[in-house]
Amino acid sequence: MDYSYLLSIAIILLLTKFLGLVSGRIRLPQVVGALLAGIVLGPIALNLISLDSSPVLSALSEIGVVVLMFSAGLETDIGEMKKCGLASMIIALCGVIVPLVGGAAVAFAFGIADPTLQAGELLQDVFVGVVLTATSVSITVETLKEMGKLSTRAGNAILGAALIDDVLGIIALTIITSLADPNVNIGITLLKILLFFVFAILVGVAMHYVLNIWMKRTTYNLRRYAIVSFAICLIFAYVAEEVFGVANITGAFVAGLVISGVSKTNYIERRINTLSYMLLSPIFFASIGLKVTLPGMSANILIFSLVLLVVAVITKIVGCGLGAKMCKYTTSESVQIGIGMISRGEVALIVADKGLSLGLLSSSVFGPIVIMVMVTTIITPVLLKLAFKDKKKKPAESEPVENKPAEA
Repeated sequence: MDYSYLLSIAIILLLTKFLGLVSGRIRLPQVVGALLAGIVLGPIALNLISLDSSPVLSALSEIGVVVLMFSAGLETDIGEMKKCGLASMIIALCGVIVPLVGGAAVAFAFGIADPTLQAGELLQDVFVGVVLTATSVSITVETLKEMGKLSTRAGNAILGAALIDDVLGIIALTIITSLADPNVNIGITLLKILLFFVFAILVGVAMHYVLNIWMKRTTYNLRRYAIVSFAICLIFAYVAEEVFGVANITGAFVAGLVISGVSKTNYIERRINTLSYMLLSPIFFASIGLKVTLPGMSANILIFSLVLLVVAVITKIVGCGLGAKMCKYTTSESVQIGIGMISRGEVALIVADKGLSLGLLSSSVFGPIVIMVMVTTIITPVLLKLAFKDKKKKPAESEPVENKPAEA
């Protein structure tokens, strides 16, 4: 048996952490460092690690995607989502539709679709638009916290719209991944998607109720809560993919929503984040960089990269800003909201990675998307500070300390 994967994992963990710390030093998100680590280790630089020759790394990367989406569901405040109301819904809708149309139009104009892929060219073009609909609000929230602007009208609108944006993005991803197979009947596909969400609501509500009763039996935290929650995540991911033909990350996200709000959610979230932080997330983000290749970066693709980046920035500002204007926000607030939704972060990477594995995205287009994600992640904090014109920083709250250690 080949044990080289152990050395590969060690190298990935060390380099992603080192470059992540470097990114943090220059006030950039650590995910940027993790992406750079994959690029450095991949075929366009040192070429030390290959995913094709390491099924273990590929499997861990897939689990990493599932855990990331599960964490996103855990962090989603359903109660807050309900409070956001009509304004956040309109902002989110505009922030999804405009980038979707803009991204698909750019892809169509450049003719980047690969005719050798199983998915049709139109579907590939639309998928580029789906990638652009993503929003990673974590960068924005951290920046607004530092400036003390998270509780402003614009800050609340960004948070609410981002929550709804995540749900709309998941639905769009589910639909397009289900249509990737030309032999699939559209009517049956849509029916299966509907049945999945019916299943998710009925089983999810019942499971949420049972879990809450079970976890309230103790005032302290037990490790079994995190273990059972993680198992539920994997079960939902499996059922979504194998039974309903829905993306496994959709099932993981729904599992996170199911467990979100139970009495031990904070404890479970910290334990899942530890699992993700120590092993799975670094491997996933590094694997993204490992997939970036230079041979496909022709002159046409390089120009496409620049145009895609510009469209990614403008469509979010225009789309979300227009939605905010429709909801009676001031011009400055509308611009702030639009800028706050620019960052694509790990959400777009997860969507793009899924599209690559399903033949909805060619490898030559993957590089431009990674570039777009990295640049939007970097510029969002800078543009937010300019939009709010406030350099005052507010220290982030520290993580609460548990009162009692978990059981063995």
